[in-house]
Amino acid sequence: MAHEHNHDHEHKHEVITLVDDQGNETLFEILLTIDGREEFGKNYVLLVPAGAEEDENGQIEIQAYSFTESEDGTEGDLQPIPEDSDKEWDMIEEVFNSFLDEE
Repeated sequence: MAHEHNHDHEHKHEVITLVDDQGNETLFEILLTIDGREEFGKNYVLLVPAGAEEDENGQIEIQAYSFTESEDGTEGDLQPIPEDSDKEWDMIEEVFNSFLDEE
């Protein structure tokens, strides 16, 4: 059974800095943002390490997070997407595949 998700998404080349638990900073490029507020009450962002190169299989590590923007839209809190949240992951995969088809 096929179904469609009509989610707004943007392709930006913005760079953000993530800080891990040890205080290490890593630069990431925003590959794609997905508006999932109507269906899931939050937005999503797909990130790739800044300057990342494809591996021998042509793959690049992509990280996905949900986020809630601040009132002024300049910041947001990134949260991991639960691994067992199949509906969220299915929607993200579907939008990402559409994004790849457009590229």
